[in-house]
Amino acid sequence: MTAALIVIIVILAVALGALAAYHLGSLRRRPAAAAPRPGSRRILFPFVASALSQRALDAALRLARAEDAALLPVFLARVPLTLPLDSPLPRQASLCLPLQEAIEQRAAAFGVPVDARIERGRTYRHALRRTIATERFERIVMAAASDGGPGFGPEDVAWLLDHAPGEIVVLRPGAEDPLLPSPPRPRRRGVSATGRRDRARDPVRA
Repeated sequence: MTAALIVIIVILAVALGALAAYHLGSLRRRPAAAAPRPGSRRILFPFVASALSQRALDAALRLARAEDAALLPVFLARVPLTLPLDSPLPRQASLCLPLQEAIEQRAAAFGVPVDARIERGRTYRHALRRTIATERFERIVMAAASDGGPGFGPEDVAWLLDHAPGEIVVLRPGAEDPLLPSPPRPRRRGVSATGRRDRARDPVRA
């Protein structure tokens, strides 16, 4: 092996080491959502289209990071009695997807893995009942509505305290608590761009 070849090999090794160090540093600087580990602790975070409290979400993420747990955000979808429970709900799906994306981006900043779900029910309480019956979790974090703020009503919170297993953390955000993202504004009755007559949209109706 000639001296020139040895020099080339050394230069290539140094360059590869520098490239690997650069990529490792960039990965550390860019938060990315990780998949939950099998058997890891899980924190259930139920939410609805009109009430995704940023403060409640951040509290759940801080607990998940401290406990090395995964976040289980569950979007509760109300299905009218006039429809089968497994009917497609395109309007609620269009609301759920950006909310779940916002949660995943927030969780990536905290370094918390996310395992998102959608649960259907005739009411939010029915959807909560189905959730706690089918999902594994050790703790629930939820927002209670107060002073016009986002969250669940006192009857639903009381029911969950009586029926759900594990630890339950209930936060009471204020009216100024931001939503993630802000819910769409209702549109006035009129003709849409497609020529159809539009109703004012209720973000929690099917």
